[in-house]
Amino acid sequence: MAKGRPASTVSAPAAPPVLLVEDTPSLQMVYEAVLRNAGQPVVSAATGGEGLRRFRETGALVVLLDLILPDRDGLDVMAEMLAARPETRVLVITADGSINRAVEAMRAGAHDFLVKPFDETRLVSSVRNALASVGDAPPGARSAELPGGAFQGFIGSSPAMREIYGRITSISRSLATVFISGESGTGKEVCAQAVHDLSNRAEGPFVPLNCGAIPADLLESEVFGHLRGAFTGAIANKIGAAAAADGGTLFLDEVCEMDLNLQTKLLRFLQTSTIQPVGAATPRKVDVRIICATNRDPAEEVRKGRFRADLFYRLHVVPIHLPPLRIRGEDVIEIAEHVLGQLSDEESKSFTGIEDEVKALFRRHPWPGNVRQLINVLRNAVVLNEGPLVTRAMLPLEMLHFDETGGGAMAEPEPAEPTAAVGGLIGRPLAEIERLVIEETIARYGGVPRAARVLDVSPSTLYRKLAAWEQQQG
Repeated sequence: MAKGRPASTVSAPAAPPVLLVEDTPSLQMVYEAVLRNAGQPVVSAATGGEGLRRFRETGALVVLLDLILPDRDGLDVMAEMLAARPETRVLVITADGSINRAVEAMRAGAHDFLVKPFDETRLVSSVRNALASVGDAPPGARSAELPGGAFQGFIGSSPAMREIYGRITSISRSLATVFISGESGTGKEVCAQAVHDLSNRAEGPFVPLNCGAIPADLLESEVFGHLRGAFTGAIANKIGAAAAADGGTLFLDEVCEMDLNLQTKLLRFLQTSTIQPVGAATPRKVDVRIICATNRDPAEEVRKGRFRADLFYRLHVVPIHLPPLRIRGEDVIEIAEHVLGQLSDEESKSFTGIEDEVKALFRRHPWPGNVRQLINVLRNAVVLNEGPLVTRAMLPLEMLHFDETGGGAMAEPEPAEPTAAVGGLIGRPLAEIERLVIEETIARYGGVPRAARVLDVSPSTLYRKLAAWEQQQG
């Protein structure tokens, strides 16, 4: 009986090692040891030229790249790597004083960045996340064609929005902080949710927090949590938004409304990935991606000293600016028809479309409240009428007045005479004067939104102050 040949075992090819390009020998040794202790193969290079050679030889798909190298600029090295293999995940390493370089690298296609000094947990976590994302859409990928102009909660097929959809798709696989700007009502939370849903963290929590709707003295507790007894009224332990978002995404809306003292603590959180609840003796690690948004000009807020410059550069890594509805062309009609169908179903009405005259008015209207305003106009028409078409007569009077006057600023109601003269304010505390002015302005201009425009502040600022005054009275 012939002796059979021993069965052969076929093993899957080993994954390529992580490539480390770091010119400081001591740091190279430390990073190598940390990664190998975590079970990750690693090869190293001390120069840009050597790094490119090792990159070609090993087929590395994850690269740890110091931006300051003795022979070449780190950004140039990264550009060559991404040109050769677009699916490569590059984690750039930079010094604490060079955040702007890290921001530049993220915009050029880096997957994440590490700021020296960083601990081994941050290093291992970043590498593992990068390895897990290999095989997903490469950083430069564009979104697929979108039937009907719909994308992750957005409606519209204009070139401006197609660009936004592609940008959301390309950055969602990254771990970089996203900074969303745009006028009120343009869909900043929809954008943040889309980035989360398309990311590798989609299975984790998405925790939104409106920084402008929470009184300043409570915001730290809302973000970082507190322990029972930490302050008056803390009757139980509270998990803050940062801990609740562990493993997922924390969305900080209206971040420019944040108190300067809390901005310092947020910066520390971004640098260390640790939180310390109010009243806690020791910090704890969390794994959170930050997305933030504002309807203000963040650079102007920095210039005026209301927002920390170092925090701005930490947050403003990958910016997305949502265009206002007035420059999105036919999107206003696409959105209106889609929303009308939804509202008609919700209200059990028989609306089937929009009159051509109304479509023309929608196209030329400036929509200062953007999509939110458009939805409110349609909701008003659906609730108060039966259909089947939305007609001009169903639109709010102020909208019709704007159209009839040929544009310009929305007409404000004629203000009544103020109830207190300036002389009557002399000798009163500044906080009391502020309250009198705000309450009088709200009364004169028929509500918070228009009062906010007159006072040149965010409506959320006024809502927050009103809520605080109500608590004081209670």
